[in-house]
Formats: sequence, structure tokens, C-alpha cells
Amino acid sequence: MNIREEIKRRILVLDGAMGTMIQSYKLTEQDYRGTGFSEIEVDQKGNNDLLSITQPDIIEEIHSKYLSAGADIIETNSFNANKISLIDYKVDDQCYKINYASAKLARKAVDKFLIDHPEETKFVAGSIGPSSKSLSIASSGDDPSKRDITYDIVKEAYKDQVLGLIDGGVDVLLVETVFDTLNAKAVLNVISDILSERNLDIPIMVSGTLTEGRTLAGQTLDAFYYSLEHANLFSIGLNCSTGAKELRSYVEELAGIAECNVSAHPNAGFPDQFGDYSQSGREMAEIVEDYLQNNFVNIIGGCCGTRPEHIKEIAAVVKNYKPREIPKFDKVSRYCGLETLAVTKESNFMNIGERAN
Repeated sequence: MNIREEIKRRILVLDGAMGTMIQSYKLTEQDYRGTGFSEIEVDQKGNNDLLSITQPDIIEEIHSKYLSAGADIIETNSFNANKISLIDYKVDDQCYKINYASAKLARKAVDKFLIDHPEETKFVAGSIGPSSKSLSIASSGDDPSKRDITYDIVKEAYKDQVLGLIDGGVDVLLVETVFDTLNAKAVLNVISDILSERNLDIPIMVSGTLTEGRTLAGQTLDAFYYSLEHANLFSIGLNCSTGAKELRSYVEELAGIAECNVSAHPNAGFPDQFGDYSQSGREMAEIVEDYLQNNFVNIIGGCCGTRPEHIKEIAAVVKNYKPREIPKFDKVSRYCGLETLAVTKESNFMNIGERAN
């Protein structure tokens, strides 16, 4: 059964944090480099995506732990594997290879799991995270027009990532932790072009991250959604930023406007002064259960600080609830900058004037 049909039957559980799990292995610089990247002049420790090539057994083991914990969707180890991010480690020429290997590892873990559990249904999501560059936010405080990249550069930077994930066999593409909607539009543009060229129909998930109710670029949550709804999304959601308790009101708001599936994968609370997350799986599941009781989500999982024990507790709770029903609304013209302007029959005369001065 494909993911479009499966999500109509039940709430799907997304896996937890990849980075948190990798940290638990206490890997050294040499572990990251492996045998094929010993000559690169910059440190590779922290380049987690490269581990899909240099430490495949560890990445596959992490995937397997999440599958055993009850995750229905596992994310590829490719969050930072776009050319803009990889250039910091001087491995941007390995972009396609890293993403292909990441997708293959996740696919291998799922296929192995299903041999022993043929009655279950599992999916692979190609993780596509943000880069360090923004199209909306000025890169210089002295020049508001200054940008380090262009729309076309962002598109090109993500092309090999998308191709690698698709060729590696993902079931869905997840554009996550979006802080700049314009960047996300560029990525979705690339995905659309590739899917059209190859005549493919791969579901697309988008998940944003908020700071005090807005993206880092300043958009409100509703403007974020309305700016992207044209992309025929499989799901729209929120991740990272905060713990599940603090994210609740925003997930509720999104559930009330989205004409597609809604996802959420919050952090395990907030980190302490050492960067550690102490919220237990049981505590997180109790908070997340409120989402389920109120029919806010179709997909639920975990982000920073979450581990297989968190996903196991969440998966146990999810079985007791039905997925959110997707609402339908009358079509209204909406125009989004930082906020949404809806134009209806009741809007009457609207004066559009210059406000740049």
C-alpha cells in the first residue's frame, strides 16, 4: 500500500532525531573521514551526512532502532546534504553520492524490517533540510538588499540532492525545518521540475520552524502555509523550534487552515545548559496525546533530543486515535508577504499604494 492510501487509515509515526543518535556513538574525526576522505583539509567531524558513506552500518542501525520502536516513516540521513551546506566541508562534489547512499541505507533498513514483519507498512522520507543562506534575509546589516545567493543558485544547489534521494528509492520527499519560505519555494521548484521530467508522482511533505509564531524570515504561520499550498503538498507541518507543549497552539492553527495532511515533530522539550534534552518518552507522549485527542495531526514524530524510546511511547499512544480529517474551504484570493491579505467579496474597495518610502 502506498503512503497516500495508508495515511487515510491511520496516523503515521515519523522517526526521531538522527543527530541525537549519532552523538551517542562518540565518533572521532577519523570515524567521520573513513578511508576515502583522509586528504580533505578541513575537519569532517559534525558532517553527519557523510557517515552514510563512511559509517553505513551505524546509520542503518539507527534506522533499524526507529523501525523497531514503531516508526512508520524513517528519514534519510541527508538533512544537510545540499551543495551550499556541504561546501563548508569541501565535499559538495559528493552531494549526489551522499544522498543516494543515504536513501539506499534507509531503504535497506526498511526492506530488512519488513522481511520479519510482513504485516506492517513502512516508508522512507528523503530529508531535505535548509542551508545556511537565506533569500529573504539580508546578509549585511548595512545593505538591506544584500544577498549571498540567488533563487537560481538555491535551485541548482538542491538538484543533486533531490536526484540522489529519488534514485536511492525514497517514498516521499520531506522539505523540513524551513525558516525562509522563498528558499523552500526554490527547492519545491526543483522537485517539481525533476518529477515532471521523469513523469514521477512522489508525495511532498513540507515542515517549517517558528520563533515566537513566525518563521525566521518573519512570516506568520498562515502566510507560510498559503505561500506554499499551490505546490500540491502531501502534508504541511512544523518541527524543531520548541517542545510539543509550546508548539501545540501553532499545530492547532495549522490544522484549522490546511487542506492537506498536517504533521508535527517537535523537540523533546528544551535543552539544558549542556545542550542535553531531559524530557522522557513518556512525558512527551502525554503532551502529544493532546494533539491526537483534538484531531490536529495526520503524522507525528520527534525532532531534536528524541530517541527510539520517545518514538516507542508515541507509537503506543497513536494506536488509540484516528487521523485528522482534511477540511475543505471556499476558495479565496490570498496574497502573502510577511502576513496574509485575503480578498473576498466583502473586502470592498482596496487601495494599493506605495509604502516603500
